[in-house]
Amino acid sequence: MAVSKRMTLAIAIIIVIAAAAAAYYFFLRPKRAGGIIIIGTTDKVTDLDPASAYDFFTWEVLSNIGEGFFKYEPETLELKPALAEDYEVEEGGKVWILKLRKGLKFRDGTELTAEVVKWSIERVARIEGDPAWFVLDFVDKVEVVDKYTVKIVLQKPVAFYKAVLAVPTYFPISPKSYSADKIDPDNTAGGIGPYRIVRFVRDQEIVLEANPDYYGDKPKTKKIVIKFYKDATALRMALEAGEIDIAWRTLNPSDIIDLKEGGKFKVIEGKGAFIRYIVLNTNVPPLNDKRVRQALAAALDRKKISEEIFMGTVTPLYSLVPAGMWAHIDAFKDKYGEGPDLELARKLLREAGYSEENKLKIELWYTPTHYGSTEADLAAAIKECWEATGMIEVTIKSAEWSTYLELTRKKGLPVTLYGWYPDYLDPDNFLYPFLHTGSNRWLGNPYSNPELDKMLDKAQAATDTATREKLYTEVQKILAEDSPIIPIFQGKLYVVTKPEIEGVVIDPYMLLRYWLIYKG
Repeated sequence: MAVSKRMTLAIAIIIVIAAAAAAYYFFLRPKRAGGIIIIGTTDKVTDLDPASAYDFFTWEVLSNIGEGFFKYEPETLELKPALAEDYEVEEGGKVWILKLRKGLKFRDGTELTAEVVKWSIERVARIEGDPAWFVLDFVDKVEVVDKYTVKIVLQKPVAFYKAVLAVPTYFPISPKSYSADKIDPDNTAGGIGPYRIVRFVRDQEIVLEANPDYYGDKPKTKKIVIKFYKDATALRMALEAGEIDIAWRTLNPSDIIDLKEGGKFKVIEGKGAFIRYIVLNTNVPPLNDKRVRQALAAALDRKKISEEIFMGTVTPLYSLVPAGMWAHIDAFKDKYGEGPDLELARKLLREAGYSEENKLKIELWYTPTHYGSTEADLAAAIKECWEATGMIEVTIKSAEWSTYLELTRKKGLPVTLYGWYPDYLDPDNFLYPFLHTGSNRWLGNPYSNPELDKMLDKAQAATDTATREKLYTEVQKILAEDSPIIPIFQGKLYVVTKPEIEGVVIDPYMLLRYWLIYKG
């Protein structure tokens, strides 16, 4: 049947319009919050309470359901105003006056006021949980100036306190939703953040939905589901089966290399550095003998561990301050060489009264999944390093994360393996919480040195970088000499995603900002 030219033209116009509309819909239209992204992890949540939480993954969740007075701008790491829209610093850094945003409300309808901020900070001090040192070691008092202005008076000036005010321990919470003097480990009320928790089944899943009342930019994905897996093998299988969109914390090094070479998924390498180390509890004999601790430090083969277990995805570390950060020195290399120095280790052990016939017997503890499935191999490698002296006998023991924390802090485990992700980006954060008396309560108070305490206090109060760097250099030398904590390696974080996932940022802050992630 014949078709007129006019009809043909009309059909062509309709096709062009339809094509243009489709192009706009799929490529040009503004992105709206929508859809679901599923994140898989082998990590665990400890306490969903800012007064008690002090671990990487729980802080990540808290940072997505709450917010502090300042927050890091992704990638630039510039601290910008968050719940505080403005602030003033007086008396050389001793007094901080925060001017809160008005009209912000918690999930239960409570308004964010200076009274609520005062209550939240003082609650942390009352409860004295693991991260309480952020308040107890800094704050003298908190005062309400007016409804939306709060004054924090510090014990001494602190140059980097702005960064401290950004940590989850300072996230305000509602007095209506949290106990005033007890930890609420499974409380999903959260603070004022981009997301809210709508479902939480411990060790199974967390479901987050965009907070409709959030004052800032709306999340790019409406719903985030976090699923927990027992180990790296299960996590990889879930990724390859399409059950999850993102595999995060922690795949095996071999998985990362495999998936990178396979080309099916995106493998994103973090710019930040985390550190791993061995904690020697100096309160537990025979670790109260410095010669024993020095022998264990001398016998460690960091290079073998980095290459054989982690396949070059980490690098040997000779200080608690990461390489590349100002004030870092290779203190342990200067003291013991690159290692292992078995002759030095044997000499020190003999001086401490040990021999091939009378071996040093120690327990080495680790947790099997929190730091990834390689942890058993790491513990075995350390055992091999120490037993290579012929004068040490190591018994390896393990416990799941929550039990591991409790045993460390209440039972005084002798030797433990831990990792550290920065709370704030300053050398202080890699020394003070580990070495200052009482501030290392989260490690079970394994070490105390009053002279070192004075140096750390002085470094915090100093306003010029040159003075602080000199003090931190001396602190690292004392750390290597006393060896209460032995650094092992410095690593990077890796996240593996489906090809269509966009917006993943891993900068030195290291926590994922879920609100930036979306499907392209």
